[in-house]
Amino acid sequence: MDFNLTDEQRMLKDLVEKFVRAEILPLEGAVMAREANGEGSHLSPAEKAHLDKVSKDLGLWSLDAPEEVGGLGFGYTALVGVNEWLGYSAAHYTLPPDSPNLRMLATTVNEKQRAAYLAPYARGETVSAIGISEPGAGADPAGMATKAVRDGDDWVINGRKIWITRADEADFTILMALTDPAKKARGGMSAFLVDRDNPGFKVLRRIPMLGGEFTYEVALEDCRVPGWKLLGEEGQGFAPMQVRLGTRRMEMAAWCIGAAQRALDMMREYAAQRVTFGHKLSERQSIQWWVADGATKIHAARLMAYHCAWKLDQGGDVRTEISMLKVFATEMADEIIDQAMQCFGAMGMTKEMPLQLLAGRVRNMRIYDGPSEVHRMVVARNLMDTRG
Repeated sequence: MDFNLTDEQRMLKDLVEKFVRAEILPLEGAVMAREANGEGSHLSPAEKAHLDKVSKDLGLWSLDAPEEVGGLGFGYTALVGVNEWLGYSAAHYTLPPDSPNLRMLATTVNEKQRAAYLAPYARGETVSAIGISEPGAGADPAGMATKAVRDGDDWVINGRKIWITRADEADFTILMALTDPAKKARGGMSAFLVDRDNPGFKVLRRIPMLGGEFTYEVALEDCRVPGWKLLGEEGQGFAPMQVRLGTRRMEMAAWCIGAAQRALDMMREYAAQRVTFGHKLSERQSIQWWVADGATKIHAARLMAYHCAWKLDQGGDVRTEISMLKVFATEMADEIIDQAMQCFGAMGMTKEMPLQLLAGRVRNMRIYDGPSEVHRMVVARNLMDTRG
């Protein structure tokens, strides 16, 4: 087996590392100050505009967008290293366009939707969101209650969606709804393209999350959607949704590897300087074992991520591996960041360091796109008969 990246993949990873170190890390102080003031951990419009310009000039946009719509066509394997470095900083930045919705669109759009939605999104000209979860129906899609009913050539959608990232700024939202409530996720779920200015699409509230992040709750009230904005086939929305979720889980795993590596790097540097009771922390066995075990687990997560990405690029079935990876990477990063905070003592508890933002973000990811418990259920179900 060849564990080496191609020259092109390695050069891309190195370029993103330089971009993160030169452009994103210097913004952490301002991001942490805003979060400490209760403003969230977002980049300011000026900061984001600067990063957009620099990253676009470096050729880092549309990395995995299809070549036929102007993208570079990179696969999942190349994106592991990219997202690992983007996860290294507490100043969160995503290279346009965000991969999960991009890949869901790319697998389902017709020609009209390709021109109206996929192509401008692939060029980084628009922002998207996705509405899956509902109050009382999160990780289990069988509990979905939002319905879409035909009315002539249109669809009329009614229901609620929650935990939507970027709902306030997205130009369009990919919205999941039941078109056949009797079948639910087994042939009764469809996806729709809902524009921000649709009068039936109403952002109800912004929900503060850990790590200075925000999600939104949305109401669909007689939301009329033209028939051509049904994404994919009627009743067949579950499979493309899984493409989207799988891509996000790969992305999250890489972010977690980067966050854990940042925490480990900070711990190694600090432990060599900090003296307590006449000895450096680096001489303490507990710290040494945290570093050794942390490096081992990061290495294991990185290998898992690259294997899963490689298998995806080969068109393989990764339902078991991607659930394993989601659980392992998020819980691994959670543990290593917590140990780094412990190593820094009282300073590790402050909002003057990036560790608390990394910790909050990773803790969110243990819930987002399927909590650890659900993914363990998936792994168990795929390995043995657990249906009773």
